[in-house]
Amino acid sequence: MTRAEDTLLIIQLIQAWGLWRDQGHWDRLAETFARDGIISVSWFAGLHDDFITRCRATHKKISPRSKHLIGAPFVQVGEGRALAETSVQILGRATLSGVTVDNTSYARFVDRLIRQDGIWRIAERIAIYEKDRLDPVVPSPAFDRFMNETDFSSIPEAYRYLGYRLVEGGRTLRPDIVVDGSPEADRILGEAKAWLVAG
Repeated sequence: MTRAEDTLLIIQLIQAWGLWRDQGHWDRLAETFARDGIISVSWFAGLHDDFITRCRATHKKISPRSKHLIGAPFVQVGEGRALAETSVQILGRATLSGVTVDNTSYARFVDRLIRQDGIWRIAERIAIYEKDRLDPVVPSPAFDRFMNETDFSSIPEAYRYLGYRLVEGGRTLRPDIVVDGSPEADRILGEAKAWLVAG
């Protein structure tokens, strides 16, 4: 198989993850990750199988529900290993203080991929958060009042409104969420590139 063919398969895999996650196709979603594959996002870090279990518990069968818009990944293919960086938008709707809002979070997935049983799968995914925003579904004085009276400052700016929405929805934010441009983000990218070359 050529590197171009591998790249195309990896792009399709990363796109499929978003679709199957959002549509609740849990068996197919499980196939996107390697055995013992891990994922780190704003509210979860651990085995992908456990991530799926948590997602299933909160999944809504009928929209509106969260949606992941997956960009075209930048893929580097090595010998049985690959590295991908993908821009994503995470869209969520919630009712906060009686106001229906849409939250858009901008982030990147850094994926280490391996060929397992002849198939590309994600071995590790880390989300790096960049910025986000909160918009009213219907503009109103109630939304303006909510924004003016709510103190969001305890949550870092890169995922401020996403974090607030998740906490209000009953989830706990991880203490080590990765922010774009931070030393931790630089370390993650450097280690991922070294891992690719070492393969």
